[in-house]
Amino acid sequence: MTLRGKTILVTAAGQGIGAASALACAKAGAKVYATDVNADLLTKMSGVEGIETRVLDVTDVAAIDALAAELPDLDGLFNCAGVVHHGSILELDDAAWEFSLNLNITSMVRMCRAFVPGLLRRAESEGSASILNMSSMASSEKGFVQRTAYGATKAAVIGLTKAIAADFVAQNLRCNALCPGTVDTPALQGRINAAPDPVQAEKDFIARQPMGRLATVDDLTPTVVHLLSDGSSFITGQSVLVDGGCTI
Repeated sequence: MTLRGKTILVTAAGQGIGAASALACAKAGAKVYATDVNADLLTKMSGVEGIETRVLDVTDVAAIDALAAELPDLDGLFNCAGVVHHGSILELDDAAWEFSLNLNITSMVRMCRAFVPGLLRRAESEGSASILNMSSMASSEKGFVQRTAYGATKAAVIGLTKAIAADFVAQNLRCNALCPGTVDTPALQGRINAAPDPVQAEKDFIARQPMGRLATVDDLTPTVVHLLSDGSSFITGQSVLVDGGCTI
């Protein structure tokens, strides 16, 4: 699968799925703009062929608009940034809800609003352009305990994705949502280590995966590259599950 000649922007590219996706897209031949709010996390991307880094807070609308004005038109946008809030609705205060809403869905609205004009120009000239939004199996696909804010906002991502896909399908701009299962990332390890019993917490995460293991970032990156490439030119408005069978 090739991304040769494509220009791709990835958010939350400092670690985990975002970092692996940026590297995979560059390996597939794309020019990649790897963005993250944490400049230190982007240092490992320095010098990687095909990758330029930019510090970006996706909750800052002025910063998003400034970056869109600076960069060339994109062929692909991967909105990967997000946060997992732990708790039922009884543990969900207004501050946590607003933070989850802002990072998990409002940031995508703002990113798409800023970059869609350029994506449409590329779709017109090249015949195809693609947006990929990070959702989750914990969304409209399946409910999980202690994931009220996360599930609600990730379900909203699927709704946003379908709306964008419907609006621009005739203009060859595609939009899909990636719905991973439980992925072994630094963020997950942080949640495991914060649990009262980290060993049991890790066992519990593994137990909910029918394959008996956590996903790795390398389980996801081939799908990311595919959905950003012309190889998926007839796929739009879809929630693409890469969940190891969890939602069977």
